[in-house]
Amino acid sequence: MTSGTVFRTALSGMKLLHAGKVRDNYAVDDRSMLIVTTDRLSAFDVILPDPVPDKGRVLTQISDFWFGRTSHIVPNHLTGRALTQLPLTAAELATLEGRAIIVKRLKPLPLEAVVRGYLIGSGWKDYQRSGAVCGIKLPAGLQLAQRLPEPIFTPATKAAVGAHDENISFSEVSALIGAELADKVRSTALALYDFAAEYARARGIIIADTKFEFGLDTDGQLTLMDEVLTPDCSRFWPADTYQVGISPPSFDKQYIRDYLVNLDWDKRAPGPALPAQVIARTRDKYLEALQRLTG
Repeated sequence: MTSGTVFRTALSGMKLLHAGKVRDNYAVDDRSMLIVTTDRLSAFDVILPDPVPDKGRVLTQISDFWFGRTSHIVPNHLTGRALTQLPLTAAELATLEGRAIIVKRLKPLPLEAVVRGYLIGSGWKDYQRSGAVCGIKLPAGLQLAQRLPEPIFTPATKAAVGAHDENISFSEVSALIGAELADKVRSTALALYDFAAEYARARGIIIADTKFEFGLDTDGQLTLMDEVLTPDCSRFWPADTYQVGISPPSFDKQYIRDYLVNLDWDKRAPGPALPAQVIARTRDKYLEALQRLTG
């Protein structure tokens, strides 16, 4: 991949609806919008000042790959419409190539549908403290990075830019969106994880955990949206070097987190500048995830 790096967008003929940590959303019409995946990188809920070249295109390709392979489980937000239908200049079209898609406008559910298959990160800290992860009791004696007896659904609130997601119980999800829809979200998220984990494992990648985002369409149908099973929203581990008891190397932004925790930084904005070699290594990891998953 060779492309210009995109940190922020300002499309002249379109209305910006929202600029998130990574994505800029523009209005297309009442039923659809444009999602642009930039090369911004966030860590600890802070947008870092340095973009990672090609990151937006990699995330878009991986998401599109999974959307196409999981549509038998749940509908998704893709419309299949071409960017040439939009009021964009030739230069804007060139900038957006491979990193922008026209999607359905949905009513987003106010939660992150997190599924964990392995004991790592905040789940490991929770387990060490309580013997449970997000209130779900687990067997005693599990080790760091160990595969769980079965994947677990550990939802979180969906925080605004600069704020932190917070884990919530399933009963809180039921109170938030209703018991029937909560059950549907949980079963769908677990089915997506099971399908993707089996596929990825056959290609040398362990998906330790991931998060899904869902919305409702105009008919109230649960729909998969945003991004899916990318290095930004998942932990990807190389299967050939995986060992229980140690934190595995990764194909995701855990590499950046590991670099940042060794800095004298309070995890508040503004984030620290990244050395060129860290940016290059991050790009390489994202590209390797794309190549392993999609060929």
